[in-house]
Amino acid sequence: MGVIAKNKNKITLFYSSENSIGKQTYAYVTPSEERILAIDVSKTKVTGTQWAEIASNLDISIGDLINQEHADFIEEYGTEKVDLDEHDWLRILEKKPSVLAFPIVIKGDFFLVIKSPSDYVKFIENDSAGIDKPYKKG
Repeated sequence: MGVIAKNKNKITLFYSSENSIGKQTYAYVTPSEERILAIDVSKTKVTGTQWAEIASNLDISIGDLINQEHADFIEEYGTEKVDLDEHDWLRILEKKPSVLAFPIVIKGDFFLVIKSPSDYVKFIENDSAGIDKPYKKG
């Protein structure tokens, strides 16, 4: 059993208010008529266990959650490809949550990477129409 509560009647958004895609996605999510739990990772600590659960449900590595082109990441690690273990990637997210590569939406068992606010709009339209979502089901 995971530590992140999953509820088909609630949308959980993990985002960073320190980047434009996070701010835009938050603006799209908040007017929703559904219950929203918006977690701004730049203000609210997300545990390593939660990050690991998110990555697992998205079927990606923890390192894939990190924007290695972000100025904070480059300042610390440079521009060369970095090969770290899962624990080190977790420490980066815990110390510098601003490097989160993209917002993540969770609704029920579905986890969605938001690379553009339109991804969220498509997700909600599919959900409203009862269409089976082409997203990772956790």
